[in-house]
Amino acid sequence: MLEIVNEVQLTISKDNDNPFLRGPFQSNAREYTADTDSLKVIGEIPRDLEGMFVRNHHNQIHEPLGNYHPFDGDGMLHAMRFEDGRAEYRNRFVRTTGFYAEQGAGRSLWPGLLSPDLAERRGWGAMGAMKDNAGTDVKCHAGKLIASMSQGSEPWRLDPFTLETLGVEKNWARKVPEGVASHYKVDPFTGEMMFFNYPENPPYMNYGVVDKNNQLVHYEPIELPGSRWPHDLGITQNYTVLHDLPLYFDPVLLRQGQHKLVFNRDQPARFGVLPRRGSNAQVRWFEAAPCYVLHITNCFEDGDEVVMDGCIMPDYKTVPVNASTNLYGRIRANLDKHNNPTLMHRWRFNLRTGQTTEQRIDDEITEFPVCSNDYVGRPYRYSYNVLYKKGDWLFSGLKRYDMKTGKTARYEYGEGRYGSEPQVARALGAKAEDDGYVISMVADMNTDSSEIMVLRADDIQAGPVARILLPERMGIGTHACWVESDRLQGENRQTELN
Repeated sequence: MLEIVNEVQLTISKDNDNPFLRGPFQSNAREYTADTDSLKVIGEIPRDLEGMFVRNHHNQIHEPLGNYHPFDGDGMLHAMRFEDGRAEYRNRFVRTTGFYAEQGAGRSLWPGLLSPDLAERRGWGAMGAMKDNAGTDVKCHAGKLIASMSQGSEPWRLDPFTLETLGVEKNWARKVPEGVASHYKVDPFTGEMMFFNYPENPPYMNYGVVDKNNQLVHYEPIELPGSRWPHDLGITQNYTVLHDLPLYFDPVLLRQGQHKLVFNRDQPARFGVLPRRGSNAQVRWFEAAPCYVLHITNCFEDGDEVVMDGCIMPDYKTVPVNASTNLYGRIRANLDKHNNPTLMHRWRFNLRTGQTTEQRIDDEITEFPVCSNDYVGRPYRYSYNVLYKKGDWLFSGLKRYDMKTGKTARYEYGEGRYGSEPQVARALGAKAEDDGYVISMVADMNTDSSEIMVLRADDIQAGPVARILLPERMGIGTHACWVESDRLQGENRQTELN
């Protein structure tokens, strides 16, 4: 079975030379449904791999309004469901309010990150000017997918089997008018989902908990000293870790309606540890070395300490982006992690003494660290990170960290081949944390093709055990999720750690 179920009309000008609309980032117009009777499989799909891999990506449809940034395009989900050695693939746009409005108009109606001053309509996100593209993150909770954009958007629900957009979350979205920022976390034991948002007005952050039955059971304003630009949060068995980092819009210019990010190297990073359903008054702030943090692997409790592992950006550099002749080079310079190094790092927050200790885990540039869903919020051993192509916003391979022994392993995709955020899929009946598979979506510029790649989690350096080629080359994307087969119907997972 190979079916084209829909095709949109792309209106991007052939003369548009923005590199983030060409090459690996070129937009896709078609939505497919296909299975392994029609898709070429290189290797063999493991029979103990059961569940669904989903990846999001920004897929621009219309000629941009203003300067296009690769985080501006409409969300498109790619899902590969595995069962008994077979797989089925779908890709679908996230049909947001902005998507429908622009489809009706046949053109872009909202600007993006770089041109908020061009906004003529109500927008979404922390700046209140962007289209709600739902193109950044995707997770599964309470039996439905949730897609959102990084700056905060309405929580868009999708059916995990069909990828049909079901609309904005009906139970609780209206109770969180500032929306949901990307990087919400689901506790595999309780089925609770923790999230945050960061409006430009006081209190500057809100934190919420949705239970396994999809009811908003906690929503708390978190008071920060001013508008911030956080990106992630962490959870443990009993606590949530919030980020207050010295990267934010210049407060003087912000009052004038201008958005200019600044990094204050003299201001400590702060991490707020609070009980899962705690109040603003219960947040304990821990100071750390000035830095920015995009993504963390995991948090867990170790005696009196809360431990957080992730990729630290110790000296954030901003390259002004405007309508200069070097616009695209400036965008690329800001995205290039070899220009802004991100390094595997560990923070320890001592709840008894109030002290923070830090440890650099590695000096190689990696990002987008993930661990197995079953270990989120609990002590874990393995982190799987992406490797970067120098000078670009492209992922060249994977690196595995053994956080117990310090040993590492790696797999590189090869010249002209670029992946996405990996996901860990434990095998049916897994006997160890790494008894299973690592999955990524890879674009091959040499053959103009894309594939879903499956590697053994305990032996990534051996290369893929299976590669499922997709109907066409799909645009480069970042965030993904793995949904275990017993979570597709709801948060009823019986988790046992080995």
